[in-house]
Amino acid sequence: MRRMHVALAASVLTLAVPVGCRHLSTKGVPQNGAVRTQSNSFSDDIRANSSTALEEGQKIFRHDTFGDEYFWGDTLQLQRAIAGERHGGVGPGLTPRQALQLGLKVDVDHVPRIMGAAIRGGSASLDEVQTTLELLKADAVVGVKAFYDSGGLRPTRIGITCALCHSTVNDALTKGIGNRLDGWPNRDLDVGAIIALAPSVAPLEKALGLNADAIRKTLRSWGPGKYDAELIHDGKAFRPDGKSAATVLPAAFGLAGVNLHTYTGWGSITHWNAYVAVTQMHGRGRFFDPRLNDPAKFPVAQRTKMYDVRATPDQVTPKLAALHYYQMSMPAPTPPANSFDHAAADRGRSLFDGQAKCATCHVPPLFVEPGWPMHTAAEIGIDDFQAKRSPDERYRTTPLKGLFVRAKGGFYHDGRFATLDDVVNHYDEHFKLGLTASQKHDLVEYLKSL
Repeated sequence: MRRMHVALAASVLTLAVPVGCRHLSTKGVPQNGAVRTQSNSFSDDIRANSSTALEEGQKIFRHDTFGDEYFWGDTLQLQRAIAGERHGGVGPGLTPRQALQLGLKVDVDHVPRIMGAAIRGGSASLDEVQTTLELLKADAVVGVKAFYDSGGLRPTRIGITCALCHSTVNDALTKGIGNRLDGWPNRDLDVGAIIALAPSVAPLEKALGLNADAIRKTLRSWGPGKYDAELIHDGKAFRPDGKSAATVLPAAFGLAGVNLHTYTGWGSITHWNAYVAVTQMHGRGRFFDPRLNDPAKFPVAQRTKMYDVRATPDQVTPKLAALHYYQMSMPAPTPPANSFDHAAADRGRSLFDGQAKCATCHVPPLFVEPGWPMHTAAEIGIDDFQAKRSPDERYRTTPLKGLFVRAKGGFYHDGRFATLDDVVNHYDEHFKLGLTASQKHDLVEYLKSL
């Protein structure tokens, strides 16, 4: 009978252990009862995965084109406009000074030492196209990757990366040339003007049903720090008031714990990464969103079948996990200590949590709703034009940390509020908060401290 009880207990124990764990040995079990596996392998796997994903994600964010050089290089031939006629291209070419004026940034860590010293000393000309080509060859232009002929003398293709719009530099060497600041929106970058330089905009002409002049007029209407990610889907180049439909470039930092991406939601961060990589950067990969298969709302996407892209080989999907991990690892930057009034900010915190009702939606410490952070235009007191361009037709509550980085170009999706004072005044009026001038000041100082 005792043997039967022992056998039964052994059988029960076997059934209780998950199938995937039955290979684990009890060899080396400590006297205190804590179970050790042979190598604590899964904990080690987690740490190794974290390190690898961070490194790979950074490399993808900074340098991966997802194969989009076929579009920017082979089709639009942007490298020919950059090189200029003297270097096998067309037109005058693009000098470093002109590139910097367009908001392009240069990674000082990739600038050849001799060239960096020459730039610092003023002996390297920023008005020579050749200098631009040398910076491209050194992989120093943030977010732009050049591909060269077999002789390495002239660029034959050009591609772009995530960092083009979502990184800047700290101007360590000179304005526009410094150390990278990943995740910081490049509010100096005139994306539309850069695309308008391309000798050919034929794909956009075909998709939008407009001629080249109309396409370039639309692109140039965006201005610095703005981009229109819906144009290629709904064809709406301008708002009803005649202003550009482009929105300000968002930050890619401080997104850990935040649900949904972009000003109007659309989807998760991974969804938006695939969306941008395939439909905006024109990388070669897989993207699926049946909501775009709507001839009334997204006529261009429906006609071009952009709602179901199956390019092969897929150069996007295998990179989404590491890219996502890196983005989740970017913290919002801390504002300089001397950039706000600390005493006023302390008073403003109480207002934020109380009378001003800011924390109703911007819940600390995420400063966004922990859940579904979407609101109608009427709820926040603005027009619904941009919201209507998204599947959910609402605006997402934007996380507030690192606001000082996003001050240039204005606040809200289209930069309609030039300052934080304008934002506070808008909500004071819309919600009838009854804030005094002093309270508004304190609230702004708190927002500047986040």
